[in-house]
Amino acid sequence: MSTATVPPGGAVPAPMSVFERYLTVWVFLCIVVGIALGQVLPGPFQAVGQMEVAKVNLPVGLLIWVMIIPMLLKIDFGALHQVRQHWRGIGVTLFVNWAVKPFSMALLGWIFIRQVFAPYLPAGQLDSYVAGLILLAAAPCTAMVFVWSRLTNGHPLFTLSQVALNDTIMVFAFAPIVALLLGLSSITVPWDTLLTSVVLYIVIPVLISQAWRKALLTKGQAAFDGALARIGPWSIAALLATLVLLFALQGEAIIRQPLVIAMLAVPIVIQVFFNSALAYWLNRRLGESHSVACPSALIGASNFFELAVAAAISLFGFESGAALATVVGVLIEVPMMLLVVRIVNQSKSWYERG
Repeated sequence: MSTATVPPGGAVPAPMSVFERYLTVWVFLCIVVGIALGQVLPGPFQAVGQMEVAKVNLPVGLLIWVMIIPMLLKIDFGALHQVRQHWRGIGVTLFVNWAVKPFSMALLGWIFIRQVFAPYLPAGQLDSYVAGLILLAAAPCTAMVFVWSRLTNGHPLFTLSQVALNDTIMVFAFAPIVALLLGLSSITVPWDTLLTSVVLYIVIPVLISQAWRKALLTKGQAAFDGALARIGPWSIAALLATLVLLFALQGEAIIRQPLVIAMLAVPIVIQVFFNSALAYWLNRRLGESHSVACPSALIGASNFFELAVAAAISLFGFESGAALATVVGVLIEVPMMLLVVRIVNQSKSWYERG
């Protein structure tokens, strides 16, 4: 696939490999393998889990680089002006992420944690669970949305633009929104985690990918296309390795508190489908292309779980219900997002009829 420049309609569609087509199967196997390895070899995985800078796990960060750099390599920043024609999609993204998502999660937390599941949860942790869910919803996805966008043939320039804009807004809006919804007069935002994550997941990968892109293109289009073909499988392999690592690190929580994990997952799952469906439908109503609607819907459904976990630990402690609730977001993120990817891919003909 030649992607030296991105056409006005978005990314050139790439046929999914057999490996990508059955990605759900590999994800399930990685979850099982991750939990098993975490139980059999707890020492090595605990050591990996402690490799952190500002609550950002460096091995996970490295794997995310391997995931997203091949995608960023395809982006021609000289075509960035194309994004202006998709201002409706940007508007939908910002509306869902900042005017709907945190508040809908607060409502879902009240319904399910304080009402429906309250008799089955530790009474002293109810407020903490809701706080964790709100922290999760107030932090839109940063890095992983590039993976989801690739799997839906999303517009790469639009994806990058909405992520950069979301990150900028998050610096100013995260603390006030969380403070409002938690009823706290002041929120201790883990600024080191927020800024480290933005630099680690956006700034550095963009710089590496663009320098690499320039070097490859000086060798000719054939060299560029050949490099893209060779490194393409890296993204999915790194995604699966990340999944094994995350479930190995958090498998103990699943085994120790399976029912609590399941109950906390309910509002998160509902929110994923509600926000992605809302963004997808709004983009369709406004006449945006499918390649824009997909990343817009996907970023509204996924979360910046590193920031949410760090904020929960900072505010409520490592053993708190808030920390556990944010960890549940980590655990169900990939399976749920893959399901949303499948839905938007299979509904493309319906979307374009609108």
